[in-house]
Amino acid sequence: MSTTTPLEPDTFAISVGLAAPRLPRWASLLVAVLAVAVSGLLTMLLGWSLVGGVIVAGALFIVGVPVWSLLLEGRRSAADRFATCLVWTTFAIVLVPLVWLIWMVVKTGASVISMEFLTYDMRNIVGPGGGIYHALMGTLLITLAAAIISVPIGLFAAIYLVEYGKGSRLARVTTFLVDVMTGIPSIVAGLFALALFVLIFGPAIRIGFGGSVALSLLMIPTVVRSSEEMLRLVPSDLREASYALGIPKWRTIVKVVLPTALGGIITGIVLAISRVIGETAPLLVVAGATDSVNFNLFSGRMMTLPVYIFSQYSSPGVAPIGGGDPPGYARAWGAALVLIAIVMILNLVARFIGYKFAPKTGRRR
Repeated sequence: MSTTTPLEPDTFAISVGLAAPRLPRWASLLVAVLAVAVSGLLTMLLGWSLVGGVIVAGALFIVGVPVWSLLLEGRRSAADRFATCLVWTTFAIVLVPLVWLIWMVVKTGASVISMEFLTYDMRNIVGPGGGIYHALMGTLLITLAAAIISVPIGLFAAIYLVEYGKGSRLARVTTFLVDVMTGIPSIVAGLFALALFVLIFGPAIRIGFGGSVALSLLMIPTVVRSSEEMLRLVPSDLREASYALGIPKWRTIVKVVLPTALGGIITGIVLAISRVIGETAPLLVVAGATDSVNFNLFSGRMMTLPVYIFSQYSSPGVAPIGGGDPPGYARAWGAALVLIAIVMILNLVARFIGYKFAPKTGRRR
């Protein structure tokens, strides 16, 4: 009695001619190298700029891989590879301005960063020297006050919209107003805060707390929308299980819903802070500018990093006699680097907190 060994699936497919030919794994890399080579040759021969050469190389890559796939694999695979190449190319295009911006800020501003630059203000400074201490403290204090105002209001509004106001007219009106506030220009928020404080204290009022109020108008919609989405993602089974145990609704929200959505809520709050920490127009209008340190949010003008960058670049001072840029340009780039570093630290802290407080999905043995 004879026995036959069944063929492996791949071997059987090849033997009967069912396996379609496929491009090798290194096909995309080969096309990319050839596209760069052809683009570089055309750039040298025709005198194109670097940007033109990069554009031609990207076009050749987007066209080359699908054409090769069409000749070898067929129309369906060619369409899939065309979409893939298009996605990767657009991703690279998006990265270009981001990487260029970070490189420019680090390259131009890193040389200015020093202990003196971080711990000195601009009082009585005319030429080189001085620092951003007064602007750094002003930014931290105004943003902290804005967060203290915005986070409770935004979080409580989101809890009402998700837990209490489903289908009610007040919830629909609130959602509409939040959507409208999301598109308010920052200068309008600054003018509103200025008008409010002018009505109360007089036309000469310029205080840091006014800047906090203006920033809170920009933060609240972001906090409301992000917290609302995170609360909606909490499974209804958790709420129903808590209600089945006889736990009141407010305690269910505090002990079950909020801890489950805490990671996403914190991320949304940090995104809201990152969105307003770089605003210039409202702070310039209502908080003003000064060259010395002011720790009192309720008295006197306060300098912030965005306003400091604007003032230094708009009034950079006198250029050195031997040539070179005015000292204000370097200080502006250094302040921009510090501002970007603050936003990056905030995002890292938010990710760490979100990771630590995220609900554990795995079971412990």
